[in-house]
Amino acid sequence: MENTEIILTDEQKKKVKNFVINDILKKQLTPHQIVAELDKFIIGQDAAKKAVAIALRNRWRRQNVKDALKDEIMPNNIIMIGPTGVGKTEIARRLAKLAGAPFIKVEATKFTEVGYVGRDVESMIRDLADRSVAMVREEQASEKEKQAIMNTENRLLDILIPPVKRGPSFDTATDEEVEDNNRTREKFREMLRSGKLDERTVEVDIQVDQVPSLQVLGPIGMDEIGMNIQDIFGSILPKKNKKRKMKISDAKVILLKEEADKLIDMDAVIREALGRAENSGIVFVDEIDKIASRGGASGGGPEVSREGVQRDLLPIVEGTSVNTKYGPVRTDHVLFIASGAFHVSKPSDLIPELQGRFPIRVELTSLTKEDFIKILTIPENALIKQYQALIRSDGIELTFEVDAIEEIASLAAEVNDEVINIGARRLHTIMSTLLEDILFNAPDNLENKQININGEMVSNQLKEIVKNSDLSRFIL
Repeated sequence: MENTEIILTDEQKKKVKNFVINDILKKQLTPHQIVAELDKFIIGQDAAKKAVAIALRNRWRRQNVKDALKDEIMPNNIIMIGPTGVGKTEIARRLAKLAGAPFIKVEATKFTEVGYVGRDVESMIRDLADRSVAMVREEQASEKEKQAIMNTENRLLDILIPPVKRGPSFDTATDEEVEDNNRTREKFREMLRSGKLDERTVEVDIQVDQVPSLQVLGPIGMDEIGMNIQDIFGSILPKKNKKRKMKISDAKVILLKEEADKLIDMDAVIREALGRAENSGIVFVDEIDKIASRGGASGGGPEVSREGVQRDLLPIVEGTSVNTKYGPVRTDHVLFIASGAFHVSKPSDLIPELQGRFPIRVELTSLTKEDFIKILTIPENALIKQYQALIRSDGIELTFEVDAIEEIASLAAEVNDEVINIGARRLHTIMSTLLEDILFNAPDNLENKQININGEMVSNQLKEIVKNSDLSRFIL
């Protein structure tokens, strides 16, 4: 009997774990828990966190409404207003992970109104459908992974130790020979799982698409047309098998994908994915201020183009049906989160109809020195922790004293005030400048395995750059 114990790699275990965690989170997280999760990565901005937490919980609440009222409950779309680098995009990105929902981020500046060269606004929904299908397919693959691994091993074993036939005919094997063959196969199975056979070369049959890759160049929507043509021909022309010689380590990857594809019901995946996109999809539209008519300006030129994009965006946000290669997707219950710095324009410069589709407005505040100190130390992905992990690869422990962290935060706040406010991104430029020599010399630093950064070192290295406004503009 075949051994049914499956040994998963760390990456495969991570996929299964993430699938289970996301499934739990999207069903159980309360607004307070959502904010607590966001606090692990984002400092401050309590109003924005509260707004998105309520919006996310309302998605779950709507799914539990039983009667026809469910279809009448529309999402309260959100527009986040605040300077660059204060956490607008990060909030949306972290929210999507917590939601376990289809999520895409698009730049408003990439779109043009109908009739001009560029992406049409409906492409964001096509991208959302693609993301949703990929997400559901990955979940299905995680569920079927044990069986796919077993089937992959069997295909490789059939090449290495072909099974023998049992039967009454004179040219078939005896029971004893069959048992010997099975024992040998199980020994080789263990060797496959342990990686002892990874360097051996085998000849495998792999599936090859007969349809060449198509790239259609042209105006709006032509990239989607190219993809659809490829899908049509792909369904007409069957895949063909081709023998290739490769290492077992490479064959495992290719065959595992093939076996996983065989076990997945793509029709069921697409049905589930379109339902998720329609009922729990999130679209984050960044830089929406760039398509606002500045200061209420009117006339020709770019102002008309900006307003045209807004008018094309309006039906998508209001609720319409968008054709995708998987089928139509209704956008009535898709949650739209927009953000913009609004330096040279304001939300009221958007066309009134579009303003009305974003009823929740939250303003994100500029970051202070105290915020920078927290950003450097508290989040799970804090910048100091990142640099410590990087340089630890060279066998060096990097430590920062309290006065060094305070000095870095103070310099970041000072440069933001005097040059241009780019929020927390200023910390990246200051840290990279501060640690440039250390990172360059670390691989050759064979003696000093402990480096301590103090306030005086930070001041000596960066103070002159900060004082010289011309230098700070270019360096920091």
